[in-house]
Amino acid sequence: MGEMKITKFDNIDLQGLDEDAELIPLLTPEDEEQMNRERLPETLPVLPLRNTVLFPGVVIPITAGRDKSINLIRDANNGSKTIGVVSQKDESVENPGPEDINTVGTVARILRVLQMPDGNTTVIIQGKKRFKIDAVLTEKPYLTAKVSEAAEERPDEKGSEFEAIIDSIKELAFKIIKDNPNIPSEATFAIKNIQSNSFLINFVSSNLNLDVKDKQQLLEIANLQERALATLKYMNMELQKLELRNDIQSKVRSDMDQQQREYFLHQQMKTIQEELGGLSYEEEVDEMAEKAKKKKWSKKVQEHFEKELSKMQRMNPQVAEYSIQRNYLDLLLDLPWNEFSKDKFDLKRAQKILDRDHYGLEDVKRRIIEYLAVLKLRNDMKSPILCLYGPPGVGKTSLGKSVAEALGREYVRMSLGGLRDEAEIRGHRKTYIGAMPGRIIQSLKKAGTSNPVFILDEIDKLSNSHQGDPSSAMLEVLDPEQNSEFHDNFLEMGYDLSKVMFIATANNLSTIQPALRDRMEIINVTGYTIEEKVEIAKRHLLPKQLEEHGLSKKDLKIGKRQLEKIVEGYTRESGVRSLEKQIAKVVRYAAKSIAMEEDYNVTVNNAVVEKILGPARLERDKYENNDVAGVVTGLAWTSVGGDILFIESILSKGKGTLNVTGNLGKVMKESATIAMEYIKSNADEYGIDSSVFDKYNVHIHVPEGATPKDGPSAGITMLTSLISLFTQRKVKKSLAMTGEITLRGKVLPVGGIKEKILAAKRARIKEIILCADNKKDIEEIKEDYLKGLTFHYVTDMSEVIDLAITKQKVKNAKDL
Repeated sequence: MGEMKITKFDNIDLQGLDEDAELIPLLTPEDEEQMNRERLPETLPVLPLRNTVLFPGVVIPITAGRDKSINLIRDANNGSKTIGVVSQKDESVENPGPEDINTVGTVARILRVLQMPDGNTTVIIQGKKRFKIDAVLTEKPYLTAKVSEAAEERPDEKGSEFEAIIDSIKELAFKIIKDNPNIPSEATFAIKNIQSNSFLINFVSSNLNLDVKDKQQLLEIANLQERALATLKYMNMELQKLELRNDIQSKVRSDMDQQQREYFLHQQMKTIQEELGGLSYEEEVDEMAEKAKKKKWSKKVQEHFEKELSKMQRMNPQVAEYSIQRNYLDLLLDLPWNEFSKDKFDLKRAQKILDRDHYGLEDVKRRIIEYLAVLKLRNDMKSPILCLYGPPGVGKTSLGKSVAEALGREYVRMSLGGLRDEAEIRGHRKTYIGAMPGRIIQSLKKAGTSNPVFILDEIDKLSNSHQGDPSSAMLEVLDPEQNSEFHDNFLEMGYDLSKVMFIATANNLSTIQPALRDRMEIINVTGYTIEEKVEIAKRHLLPKQLEEHGLSKKDLKIGKRQLEKIVEGYTRESGVRSLEKQIAKVVRYAAKSIAMEEDYNVTVNNAVVEKILGPARLERDKYENNDVAGVVTGLAWTSVGGDILFIESILSKGKGTLNVTGNLGKVMKESATIAMEYIKSNADEYGIDSSVFDKYNVHIHVPEGATPKDGPSAGITMLTSLISLFTQRKVKKSLAMTGEITLRGKVLPVGGIKEKILAAKRARIKEIILCADNKKDIEEIKEDYLKGLTFHYVTDMSEVIDLAITKQKVKNAKDL
């Protein structure tokens, strides 16, 4: 080979190469023999290669970027053109020293040097023979080393075993070239034209798909036959991988063809969509990923989101599951993970807000202030689960808004009345078309924080169906020990509800599942007295109705006496809902008069009240006289508060049968039977001739037959009524009673005491008989409710008779 000059890469013209051009033919056995006879210099400049290994006889191009390498190539090209090439142990080392290079390499001859347009130098070199570094002499300006020849152990070229190995290498090479689409088929001719066995081994080793470490191991094998076997092993592995890959590709090719078709169609659709101004799927995904960076969620939630987002990216946007997946990711992004509003701990301000919005309800307001006080001191307390229990219209639901304002939290309300599908609480699984999260998670998304005041309205009206039991699903929501990991079927992850302040409302505790009731702190919100209702109407209801009807305070004035008349004559309830409706009627009357420019009384008097609302209809719960035997006033609890009821009994000639009427329940009928049997067994004690029980039929009636009545609390009232009937003596005036009886004549305690006392006050009752065990209930009631009432506490039926039955006979007493 003659003198070589540095050629500019830009000036190379392949068409200009003629027959005299210097080509690089494949190595022949004669060339190989000549190379082996060449003497090796004692010292060589050493060129470290990052990512390849040079084998003897093989021609490769090398791009030199390091200054040391460029200097070495220039000097060698101007000199002997012979260099030593070794591979680096670690390709990331930028400036390799003696310890960073392998000791076995290949002597190479520079065939051509090209200056590339990017400033790098590319050199084409051909391997000659193997050498070994004995000692590194210099490191600057580049590595030079003392070297010695690494002799090869050559087998007998005619040996059958070596020939078989060479044949196998050629055969496998042909198969690999055929199966690998990245290798041009012309490579087959190159393999066929190689005459030297050792060059064949080196050529194949150099082109195997191996890393630098494995190729270096092949180069270091001195025995040619062993190197041939090692090469054959690697070729077998590569062929197996190729066959496996081709097999897989053939199986999925038809699917891939379909996917490709769909892909192109989607790309076309995307382009059309973008032209029309729509949002492309990629932009949608990027937008979600950008939103996710701003979320305060935990690492676990973040990993789950990223996994689900990558799943959506792989989905076909036209399938139904895509929209479900997108809705799911939107939910994850919209939920307020670890976002909390700051609680306001100004207890005096909170008290003012509660007093401003609600008149009365002292127990409830005290409990809220206690909760705030504890939260202020600890700052990590789990929110309590409160249940406001009481009749309708007393302000249970509206109390939640005041609590939210006092705490500085968001307000969320969820009505549970008639809810019968468990999925409304826990959500649907994502596998269903149209799947949605439960209303708990939806409400938190709407609230925008993870610690709102959450009103669960009418929790006692949850119902069961074939779609599950929602009240059982609520157990997890309302358990302070479980709700830190509330599982929604759609969300598929635990969500922390422990910071939410749940306030449930209920009219009747008996219909709430016991396990659910056990998880809540029950606060009894009782009814209002007449005075409280008048005050509520004056402060809240009238101003609200005036505003809603577009009037001002000067357009209509209702005095306290008129409000009291509306309360007593036109409403019967513990709350104030019906009262508000009646006030609205009066306000509408004024609004109509103003709109029609008619004269009307701005200050409402009793006559105007009767003109608008009609005659007073609810005077029937006033106390009735005691001129008739067997008529006794009892106290009852209803779903709308307390009420008085009259027990009437009468005798008629017959055979001693007992009839009970008045739309009574089973328990109340049993109370009548117990009272009758007690009187029969103690007739002598009360001066009753036992023969009357066989001569007369007894009929007990509770008026208002359209209203269902049940419960044991009318027991002592029925017994007093029968004693009065059989003795024909008067019942004490202005007296009412409530209590359960036993066959032995014992008096047992009953519930709803406050509501019953309010009903007694409305009816102008002066004295009340109660079981001694109910005394503790009286002590919990405000003194304002008890003014004008005298309480008698009894344990035995004989005490009730002594208190209730006078010595005086009724008018027109029957002679029994």
